[in-house]
Amino acid sequence: MKKIGIIMGSDSDMPIVQKAIDTLKAFEVPYEVHIFSAHRTPVEAREFSVNARQNGFGAIIAAAGMAAHLAGAIAANTTLPVVGIPVKSGHLNGIDALLSTVQMPSGIPVATVAIDGAVNAALLCIQMLAIEDKDLANRLDAKRKADADKVLEKNKAVELQ
Repeated sequence: MKKIGIIMGSDSDMPIVQKAIDTLKAFEVPYEVHIFSAHRTPVEAREFSVNARQNGFGAIIAAAGMAAHLAGAIAANTTLPVVGIPVKSGHLNGIDALLSTVQMPSGIPVATVAIDGAVNAALLCIQMLAIEDKDLANRLDAKRKADADKVLEKNKAVELQ
């Protein structure tokens, strides 16, 4: 199975990124976590991106706040799918990160999840891997069913009041 690369711009992003890690662990998807900055360590970020496919990655999650150019910088140097997590920080509460992550020029796509949306970033990457992995696809189906069952149980409880 391909692994997922998780890149964060700063260790302050770890509380958000941990949710993606936990999701990947729950699905037994291999991953690596790194801290690279698009601005402070551009050489290392580029090196990771350029070599990601040959190093066994199937997709990359990039989490950053404020200017949030990390996902775009990663995507500029690989043709692997990149999923950006705009992280809530600074005075604009993540809106700046969201816009920096989602507003990519044609030809360099970045899939972008909600501000602090690490669980969905991980699930999106898992769905990509599940295209070629039936067992993983079955586990995704089971999670969807379990999630739906929880909602229906809550609905029953409300209806009985």
